[in-house]
Amino acid sequence: MHDFQNAHCPGQDATPASDPKMPDLLLEIFSEEIPARMQRRAAEDLKTLVTDGLVKAGLTYEGAKSFCTPRRLALTVNGLTAQSPDRKDERKGPRVGAPAKALEGFVKGSGLSSIDDAKIRTDPKKGDFYVAVIEQKGKNAQEIISILVPDVIAKFPWPKSMRWASKKMRWVRPLHSIVCTLGSDLEETEIVNFTIEGITSSNLTRGHRFLSEDTITVKRFDDYVVLLEKNHVILDQQRRIDNIKADCENLAFAQGFELVNDAALLEEVSGLVEWPVVLMGCFDQAYLELPDEVIQTTIRENQKCFVLRDPSTGKLANRFLLISNLEATDGGETIIKGNEKVIHARLADARFFWNVDLKTKLETRVPRLNSVIFHKKLGTQLERVKRICALAETIAPMVNANPDLAKRAALLSKADLTTDMVYEFPELQGLMGRYYASIEGEDDQVSHAIEDHYKPLGPSDTVPHAPVTIAVGLADKIDMLTGFWHIGEKPTGSKDPFALRRAALGVIRLIVGNECRLSLLNVFQHARENFDAGDDLLAFFTDRLKVHLKDNGARHDLIDAVLGVDNQDDLFMVTRRVSALGDFLATEDGLNLKAGLLRANNILKAEEKKSSTKYSGHILTSSMVCQEEKTLATEIAIVRDSVSAAIEKEDFATAMSALAGLRGPVDAFFDNVMVNDNDAAIRENRLNLLASIRNLSNLIADFSKISG
Repeated sequence: MHDFQNAHCPGQDATPASDPKMPDLLLEIFSEEIPARMQRRAAEDLKTLVTDGLVKAGLTYEGAKSFCTPRRLALTVNGLTAQSPDRKDERKGPRVGAPAKALEGFVKGSGLSSIDDAKIRTDPKKGDFYVAVIEQKGKNAQEIISILVPDVIAKFPWPKSMRWASKKMRWVRPLHSIVCTLGSDLEETEIVNFTIEGITSSNLTRGHRFLSEDTITVKRFDDYVVLLEKNHVILDQQRRIDNIKADCENLAFAQGFELVNDAALLEEVSGLVEWPVVLMGCFDQAYLELPDEVIQTTIRENQKCFVLRDPSTGKLANRFLLISNLEATDGGETIIKGNEKVIHARLADARFFWNVDLKTKLETRVPRLNSVIFHKKLGTQLERVKRICALAETIAPMVNANPDLAKRAALLSKADLTTDMVYEFPELQGLMGRYYASIEGEDDQVSHAIEDHYKPLGPSDTVPHAPVTIAVGLADKIDMLTGFWHIGEKPTGSKDPFALRRAALGVIRLIVGNECRLSLLNVFQHARENFDAGDDLLAFFTDRLKVHLKDNGARHDLIDAVLGVDNQDDLFMVTRRVSALGDFLATEDGLNLKAGLLRANNILKAEEKKSSTKYSGHILTSSMVCQEEKTLATEIAIVRDSVSAAIEKEDFATAMSALAGLRGPVDAFFDNVMVNDNDAAIRENRLNLLASIRNLSNLIADFSKISG
């Protein structure tokens, strides 16, 4: 039995193998080539839509797994129940004595012959009313599947789809056949019969387009997989990926080279072939004068081929690996020559772009950015570069960068957008700027900032640590964020067309990863004159910071507690406070003090709500009558000085430790003092004493937001 992914209905235990008496479903939808980028998602969608539909119809199952190749989506569902259970539903109707039209509508909607077929129920408040008892007999799995699958196919959520010939239904590419069989290990499988757009389900499929000639008759999943492989189709995409990677590495090693790993290309080519065959080609040694990244990008983007490295030098070799979809009779010689011819032409183009680009310095290209629109409401790239220059120069001292170098790097940061190489390969922006800047003799800090200021591009991308790069990277992202906030183009729900969430996360990772100290609100004002959305943008950053810290293991309530005491725009300080608070609450003193602080907060909250009074924390010594409240007041004054001094030094661990000094006096106060004394002045003073505790703890965090 194959390794099935659990997708059973809620409450049902997964089993490693299906009951031999329970039927298994095999479904294959066969079409022309499905775009590689859509295959994996489509396979998951097929599994979800079918299994959800089965469960909704009353069937349970033990496991399900989906598959994809360039020409097929396949699904196996094992351990299906053979029939859905009988159901009895009650539909509430109008009251007895309701108008005739209401009764007629109820009878018609419920499928009753007349109102006399309805039951009468009594409600103590609403009186008598009609109820229709609707009994539905269970359906067998075949009937359910024959209705479900055509509906899934007709409504399949392809990102892009098409109609072909005279068909009304849309599919990603022309649909050719559908396999749909059902049966247990102890019985012959049967075809689940249905027709959609003139295509009738069957037990017939096809193998490889070129290496298999006849149709294949299949019964159930196990023989389906075996028969496909005999006809040169590897059904499991992960197996194709593993085979391609292993064959590439082995062939490269045999020839004295190393494979340059490219996970994205590996995923893509696995969706282009059903029977991968790895072949090696070569190109002119002279092209190795081009940057390695240019060679790799040219070969990958144009021919979907892998490049190889010479292990003795660490540089690229003049070899490449292509993934063919067939075993050619000439050993692949014709295929290799065809790819070599195309790659030679593409590398010749790249060399031409390279040589042309080198004739014009980056600084000379900067004015050309005036013809490149960044956004119709935010101006050209040249206008944006001018803003980034000014902001990078301002940020530079905050991150220990040279302001002149930061300004220079910002000036040249977008210049390579006007080069022929980046026009041809947009993914090389920044990288080509670094190469050209280095050749032109720019400072290394400047050239590396041109490349790395885009980073980090995502949660798994590396964070740059060079100060000039940090300054330019922050300026670039903050200019974009303040700009789009200024024109009201903020992310909404799942829509974020300008990748502003990614930009904000990039700012956070640059700041936190480099322990940068800066006020975001202050930087916002430097970024854009008369910027009036600073607090709103800061709230957006706060939300992204919460996500970032949670992803790194921080407790959500501790984050809320730290952020709840002030409008904090120093993100690195927030992360330090969260860390220190977590460490403090891991101690016995921390846990006990938290309990006391929460008790104080709860009493205050209740009293302030009752009297609509906000207690300030102003204490009158004359109103104290118990030693415990006097001792607590004295300790609060001492601890306040210690906590304030530690926070001033940003020594949060010491501040927490000082706060822990209140544990004993707070415990003694609550054990021996009645807060709500009958004397109004004493009661008010004691509530202010609790408020002074709250004020003191709020210097560190809002303990009322801490759970538990």
